[in-house]
Amino acid sequence: MLRRPLAGTHWGSVLHHERLGEGPLVALLHSGGMSGRQWRRLAQILSSRYEVVIPDFLGSGDNPPWPGEAPFDFRLDVAAVGEMLASLRGPAHLVGHSYGGLVALTLARERPAVVRSLTVYDPVAFGVLYAGHDEAGIRDLERVGDTPVFLDDAQGGSEAWFEVFVDYWNGPGSWRAFPVAARASFLRVGRKVYFEVRSLLADRTAPAEYARITAPTLLLGGERSPVAARRVIALLAAAVPRVRTHLVTGAGHMGPISHAAEVNALVAEHIAAADAET
Repeated sequence: MLRRPLAGTHWGSVLHHERLGEGPLVALLHSGGMSGRQWRRLAQILSSRYEVVIPDFLGSGDNPPWPGEAPFDFRLDVAAVGEMLASLRGPAHLVGHSYGGLVALTLARERPAVVRSLTVYDPVAFGVLYAGHDEAGIRDLERVGDTPVFLDDAQGGSEAWFEVFVDYWNGPGSWRAFPVAARASFLRVGRKVYFEVRSLLADRTAPAEYARITAPTLLLGGERSPVAARRVIALLAAAVPRVRTHLVTGAGHMGPISHAAEVNALVAEHIAAADAET
């Protein structure tokens, strides 16, 4: 896989990304705590027809660590990815998982002209729950928010914090079941992930704001994903104009990894259908 670093950004660092293939542009955005490597199999599938770019978010993957206690908001990642896309020939098909789904949705509603199609799996656009007063979704989020360590700035990103975070998304005992190397990988970016979570929980973007998305959109989720994630999809489905939804049977929040073959096929099919429309 060919690596072509992007020119320096105004954050004073290079937004690392990988690119492969030729054709219409596709950008694959990873989930929080991971890196663009989570999409390598999908990138290989798509690269026969598309130019695929796989960035690492700020402070993630092969980018420099987020600097200490520097303030962070998820919109910085939105801006960084937007700057990357502006340097490439677009518009782009955007694909995002979880935190990457929120980044993709935000780009699509703020800069609709640069997005050719949109596919997101369990996007953490929790602002729609609060702005829409969705009791079931908010109540589900409170399950994790009421755990003292979860919003404790002193412990955010620590092993105790990750145990609450990972177990919320994947079920009790999930964090401790991870291999030691996987836990260490998350802990290396733990502080940045904590800042991501704090900023997205403060988001109050209303469902109606997502009506600005003009690209054909596929909302994917796991049948076993947390209630809050499924409620986000339901609210977005009612707001986004050109939308389809699909819940992956038997999958949870990590469906793009645990059910990669099915999710990758759905993504590829949606991108191809969007291309056929233009």
